[in-house]
Amino acid sequence: MENLYVKNGSVLVNGTFQKVNVIVKDGKISGIEKEYVNAEAFPEINADKGMVVPGFLDIHTHGAAGVDVNAATTEDIGKISRFFASQGTTGWLTSVLTDTEEQTFWCIDQITNAMKNNAGGAEVLGIHLEGPFLCADYKGAMPEYLLRKPDVSLFKKYQEAAEGRVKYITISPEMEGAPEFIKEIRDMGAAIAMGHSGADYETAMVCIQNGVASSTHTFNAMKLLHQHAPAIMGAALESDIYCEAICDGRHLHPGVVRLLLKVKGMDRVIAVTDSIMAAGLPDGKYKLGVNDVEVVDGDARLAGGGSRAGSTLTTGTALKNLVKFTGKSIEELIPLLTINPATLLHIEDHKGSISIGKDADLVILNNELDVIATIVGGKKVYEI
Repeated sequence: MENLYVKNGSVLVNGTFQKVNVIVKDGKISGIEKEYVNAEAFPEINADKGMVVPGFLDIHTHGAAGVDVNAATTEDIGKISRFFASQGTTGWLTSVLTDTEEQTFWCIDQITNAMKNNAGGAEVLGIHLEGPFLCADYKGAMPEYLLRKPDVSLFKKYQEAAEGRVKYITISPEMEGAPEFIKEIRDMGAAIAMGHSGADYETAMVCIQNGVASSTHTFNAMKLLHQHAPAIMGAALESDIYCEAICDGRHLHPGVVRLLLKVKGMDRVIAVTDSIMAAGLPDGKYKLGVNDVEVVDGDARLAGGGSRAGSTLTTGTALKNLVKFTGKSIEELIPLLTINPATLLHIEDHKGSISIGKDADLVILNNELDVIATIVGGKKVYEI
């Protein structure tokens, strides 16, 4: 485990920036001190030119740096992790797009191996299954022929193959048996999100009561609010569930981002990237699971026109966009990328904030919010 002494930083502690030194021992934050006292002569990082914030957590991403999660080998997962570290991400879920059972099991095997054999960079926190229990009418970039009604036995097989590493799953509330499915799997280790859905308000609310805790890429690939029929959107906004938001300026207008934050509150919105393999790369032709995707001007869409297919967003850019869209302070916005996703995944006891006893997952930003350095478990995994 890593030891480190981060000195002279403006550190985000308990919601405010404080001029303190952070002591890291065995990968954990062991001290936060105003006075410089590196008593054990740990290796030092001078953070006097930056802001030290908790590492970003991305719970919905399909890849980056030329690697698609659905086709990623164990080594490829490491490549994504190293790229994500350069963007300030210290932990992420591998989002597996709806695919064949055979390919999904293969993905689970590769991801599980990657988690057991850390290749450096951002930590892989687990698996997000985006499907296959989704509604065809709101499929977005999902392959329709692979969608199916909820199946508890299949989910159990996936979770067993992953040795409990499936931490998040997206389903459509209106699918046959969905409310019962949610109730049955809610204690199997995965936070449940609703999305890709045209569910009515009542059905969505039943699913929330049964265990749905989040809304997948809110406003996108779902039936929108109508004053006479609030639908799934109304349920997501009225309830206390978390709402994912893709803040790339394409999936959501800045005004919609502001509205979402005003309605839900700063503690119930989670900034996600929903990035694909094109993140960090130029425009061109790419893949998203079984789909062919074309990126033009940074905008990813299914080849031949049609639905938007994920994004090319990174967490670092999402933070900059949130500042630009809302005018809010860094202190107010950082939770959208840190403690909010950590709390959804029930890992807030060791992730999501800079506190004694938590994992030393830190990002150092300059005044322009560029990532200067990224630290995962007390180990410097990226430096500009």
